[in-house]
Amino acid sequence: MPVFNAGSYIERCAPSLVNQSLGADAYEVLYVDDGSTDDSAERLGRLAEMHAHVRVHRQDNSGWPGKPRNVGIDRARGKYVQFVDQDDELSYEALERLYALAERNGSDIVLGKVHGTMQGPSNVFKRTVERCTAADAPLFESLTPHKMFRREFLREHGIRFPEGRVRLEDQLFMARTYVRAKTVSILGNYPCYQWNRREDGGNNSSRRITADDYYGHLGNVVEAIKEGTQPGDLQDRLLRRSYRVELLRPVSEPRVLRRSGKDLEEYFTTVRRMAMTSYPPGVREGLPAISGLRAELLVQGRLESLVELARRTEQIRAHVEVDDMRWRNGKLVIRSRVGMVRGDGEPLTVVERGGRMLLDPELLDGIEGAEGWEVPDPFSYAYGELIVHDTAGNHWWYPDGELAPALEAIGGGRHRVVVVGESVVDPLTVAGGEALDPGTYQVWASAQLLGVGRRPRLTPAAGRGRIALGTVAVGSPGRLVSPTWAGPSGQLRLGVGGPGRIGTTRRLVLRTAADHRLRHAVREMLRRLPRGASRNIRAAARNAERWMLR
Repeated sequence: MPVFNAGSYIERCAPSLVNQSLGADAYEVLYVDDGSTDDSAERLGRLAEMHAHVRVHRQDNSGWPGKPRNVGIDRARGKYVQFVDQDDELSYEALERLYALAERNGSDIVLGKVHGTMQGPSNVFKRTVERCTAADAPLFESLTPHKMFRREFLREHGIRFPEGRVRLEDQLFMARTYVRAKTVSILGNYPCYQWNRREDGGNNSSRRITADDYYGHLGNVVEAIKEGTQPGDLQDRLLRRSYRVELLRPVSEPRVLRRSGKDLEEYFTTVRRMAMTSYPPGVREGLPAISGLRAELLVQGRLESLVELARRTEQIRAHVEVDDMRWRNGKLVIRSRVGMVRGDGEPLTVVERGGRMLLDPELLDGIEGAEGWEVPDPFSYAYGELIVHDTAGNHWWYPDGELAPALEAIGGGRHRVVVVGESVVDPLTVAGGEALDPGTYQVWASAQLLGVGRRPRLTPAAGRGRIALGTVAVGSPGRLVSPTWAGPSGQLRLGVGGPGRIGTTRRLVLRTAADHRLRHAVREMLRRLPRGASRNIRAAARNAERWMLR
């Protein structure tokens, strides 16, 4: 762990590091104090006195995490190193599980499932993967260094963090490791790393960065990928992530709509130059429809067209339809479809003309350089899935089943691109092979279509009735699961009770706790009662859900 003026965050993080289930005799905690000027040195000294497996190294300030991380690699004595930032925490069994997965597969790198206030859902961690590489897994979608690395692998390839004030140093380090790793493992069934957003905003650098500075560092990431791969399909695929996410960002919504004048021109000029000089042509050719159009407008130098395309794309929304939902052998089976609609409420389409598929002409109408934009593959990068959100622990779990892309004809040669399919939510296994803890869970959809990504709440389609299902008992001893449409948008939620004896009262309380309308009605009724007469009832109501879900 690199440390600089961490203050009380040292004590917040330390218990999760020093008390790992792996056992204190099996690992060490190495803090590298990068010249802190607060009381961090004293706090670390006290930790080292209390715990024999804690070591502290102090050095002059280097100004950035790279050097202290490199010093940590050099001074570490273990077979593996796990990087942790001073604001974050490890789950109790993280090292034990990551180490077991690494040893079982001879892994160079192990990715542990990330959660917390700095991390949304990522399907990189959808399932546990014993063995993979950058060629067959979306590893480049996870570019933070909060992972476990075989130390000899880093030494063998001379992989180091850049030192000094270097932007994208994490991406550069990960690019160098991913293209050289022969075996990578992913632990998806246990949240390992809690990535926290600091209340004081201390995760982010306050130093202003120019476009030339930032994209100069991105150029180093691009070169690292090129150095580790041969020209061709694999290299193009690995570079496509930085092109899509980093390079196109300043000319995509929302950023291109927030900048203006000289600032906008500076970013536009910088990324255009890089697009034309740093990336092979195959990178742009493999992009999905709207991303590919942005890339073309960028190369053509059409800034006004990019701004207008961003304005219209920002208005695109996901359209969710729940076609069917039922209980099947204690599992909730949901058949759903997700498409996209433009800002005017009409479907986002592709149009068949003369044997060619063209991107929605009404979306592009009047945008210079975008007319007749061809879509060679409407299913490029198209996918969809449902996600179950544990709001209490901020964990995201993926049910079995994916939504497959399909074309739906809607007349006049127009086709809607959708993802459709069945998802199976098993309350006893969906949480990484474990049962859902007692509580309330939200169900979301996630879809990427034609280069537009959205994560809508799973709600009934407008004009269609909500499918009502009863509360069921699953497992032994039984636990109740109650699906309801709740909240202002009518999102699907699952209320889950703890295992135990099930009676009518227990079912009723769970249904009430899970249903937004019933909770609101109960609160309104209690609000109208005389204060003195309702004191005990109010206290019971505040604790009803917690009591029920034990």
